[in-house]
Amino acid sequence: MEGFGIRIEGLKKRYGEGDTAVDALKDVNMTVAPGEVVGLIGPSGSGKSTLLKCLGAVIEPTAGRMTLGDEVIFEDGWKIPDLRALRRDRIGFVFQAPYLIPFLDVTDNVALLPMLAGRSNAEARQRANDLLAALDVGHRASAQPSQLSGGEQQRVAIARALANQPPVVLADEPTAPLDSERALGVVRILNDMALQFRTAIIVVTHDEKIIPTFKRIYHIRDGKTYQEQGLTTT
Repeated sequence: MEGFGIRIEGLKKRYGEGDTAVDALKDVNMTVAPGEVVGLIGPSGSGKSTLLKCLGAVIEPTAGRMTLGDEVIFEDGWKIPDLRALRRDRIGFVFQAPYLIPFLDVTDNVALLPMLAGRSNAEARQRANDLLAALDVGHRASAQPSQLSGGEQQRVAIARALANQPPVVLADEPTAPLDSERALGVVRILNDMALQFRTAIIVVTHDEKIIPTFKRIYHIRDGKTYQEQGLTTT
């Protein structure tokens, strides 16, 4: 594996103190290379949601180390002064629901983040149009979210996650509402986008339809991670 999109070492998260303390994450270790998509699976209460929130700089871990590219962003405390900018510019998010802004058309939904990051309107819209074309929804650029199918909405959500060219994308149950064909289509898109943009992608899923597609899988149980090779290489 050449380099790392993200590297997590000994990550811990404790809620509460004293006798009521709960260790949601006890010892999480993960590496995801640029251009790689890995699966993260585990039962309810295993720590998946907490881990995703830590990786997304939504909550602060208790201890451990996280490296994004070649920069340490957390080591027993945040090393990045502006976490909002970190989330906006360097971490993409794809959720179970697309969460598109209903009063903006498809292009503006994707262009909004680059504009918030300081790009010109023209540059942001060009970036959006390029991504939409790459995801085969360029013909829907002027449509409203309500006019899209579920699969199209999720493609637009993926385009939005990639809009600022983040080194890492976190996908939380991105195929849960989709049928088998569309779910596998989303996984193919994530793999294609990871390779094209050298993005490290972590997919949290319970979806048994897509688990066999991962080349590497991390299981999380009782707050600890265990790696295994995926079931296929496609």
